[in-house]
Amino acid sequence: MAQVHTLPVVVDAQTQPTIRNITTTDLLDALSKGLQDFSAMPSHALFLCLIYPVIGALLFATTFGLNIVPLLYPLATGFALAGPFAAIGLYEMSRRREAGQPVSFGHLYLSHTRSRFGIAALGLVLLAIFLIWLGVARQIYVANFGYAVPDTLMDFARAVLFTPAGWTMIVVGNVVGFLFAVVVLTISVVSFPMLIDRDVSVGTAVLTSVRAVMVNPINMSVWGLIVAGLLFLGSLPLFLGLVIVLPVLGHATWHLYRRVVEQGPAASHEVHPARPRNYAADFPVALFYSWREKE
Repeated sequence: MAQVHTLPVVVDAQTQPTIRNITTTDLLDALSKGLQDFSAMPSHALFLCLIYPVIGALLFATTFGLNIVPLLYPLATGFALAGPFAAIGLYEMSRRREAGQPVSFGHLYLSHTRSRFGIAALGLVLLAIFLIWLGVARQIYVANFGYAVPDTLMDFARAVLFTPAGWTMIVVGNVVGFLFAVVVLTISVVSFPMLIDRDVSVGTAVLTSVRAVMVNPINMSVWGLIVAGLLFLGSLPLFLGLVIVLPVLGHATWHLYRRVVEQGPAASHEVHPARPRNYAADFPVALFYSWREKE
């Protein structure tokens, strides 16, 4: 029977791995390998990440439907705060490809159970941070414009771009949003990949992530800027660019984790007989193979 963590937040000092010093070359190498993973597994990554532009478009439509135009930007930027959790399937795909194991649609969902509780717990933390960010962003808007809601997006854009209150909101909002992003980066940059790779608690994974940022503050900051820049470019127009940006960043994060954290005892993962990998043209058929593997 698989072992289950009854206290998933306990930190075990004996399981703390060694953190490596990384360089800008390591960051570029992680991005390069992320792109290679995406190229090698396009049918799976494309299917997964088509979900995100749809969600983005729904957020866009919901915002106008509920007449909460001021929260459109916080929703779009805050959506990235959940990115580390949303990419867990991509980490698993990269792990399996690196280990020479078969990869299928079914592997977007973790097949080993020991990590699920920890991943879910940390995912709830990121969800809480996202909701807090929306509440803070709302208060920043109210502090500058009151409770009045603009009738159209153009009215809101004019108020933000051409009034002192709008300039204040832009500066304060981006500074506060940056602080939220730093917190998420610090606690999650390697914690989710580590929970997939090893049988550790949430506390151990988060502490390892914090240590990784403390040991490499400059290069981790550069990584955060790379992620933010690519997400911004991917959101134009209407989040369609995220079809490519999200899977590449997800795969790249796995390889960054492998660069930063010394390799140690991995979690016990199942191994299936190797099959020829699937390509985009094989996408409908790949679905049937994946479900058969899970049986």
